[in-house]
Amino acid sequence: MPDKFTRTKMLFGSAAIEKLKNSRVAVFGIGGVGGYTVEALTRSGIGNLDLFDNDKISVTNINRQIYATTKTVGFDKVDIAKERILEINPDCVVNIYKLFFLPETSGEVDFEKYDYIVDAIDTISGKIELIMQAKKYNIPIISSMGAGNKIDPTGFEVVDIYDTKICPLARIMRRELKKRGIEKLKVVYSKEPPLVPFNFESETEESKETKKRQIPGSNAFVPPVAGLIIAGEVIKDLININKK
Repeated sequence: MPDKFTRTKMLFGSAAIEKLKNSRVAVFGIGGVGGYTVEALTRSGIGNLDLFDNDKISVTNINRQIYATTKTVGFDKVDIAKERILEINPDCVVNIYKLFFLPETSGEVDFEKYDYIVDAIDTISGKIELIMQAKKYNIPIISSMGAGNKIDPTGFEVVDIYDTKICPLARIMRRELKKRGIEKLKVVYSKEPPLVPFNFESETEESKETKKRQIPGSNAFVPPVAGLIIAGEVIKDLININKK
């Protein structure tokens, strides 16, 4: 009898679908990149999803974030995400955490229960802490590098962090992870040099909330591609068919 995962089963087999159903994946950050990661993980049959994000949906998210519409502005991202996940797969167990992940909030997360971790957050200190926790508990992790200020969706690659070039975020991450003895990390990144965004006088809500850094420009066709690539890597790793 056909079901929602029949076409996926045709590619990977019944045992793989069962494996995905029994896997638990944590996604940190469900914005332009992470939201599409969650979408693809849900539609691939991941049975347990833990979502971490403390943001509410802003009107400026509508151009690129899958949970952002004119009807959802002002709502918590994790609440809208859970609702959408359960509309796609009512059998999925979804746990949501309205948490801004940083080293000081790391103790609120029980990392031991995860089969895979997705890092789709923006803050460098948070990314480093997440990677360190993954190493501590020997959990596979994939990390998103910079997708802002870029316009070429075909430029993304899946590589080790120490094989990255040009990307400013990756450069900082290489330096900081080397200091901490992290020898490898799977990342999705692009060698496309980031554009310099136009400078608008009026502050967006995002810029008010993140005063320490310049808000990057973004579009509808670059961050989602990074998110979908990440989901593909997670799925292939979990069912042991990744050739990388």
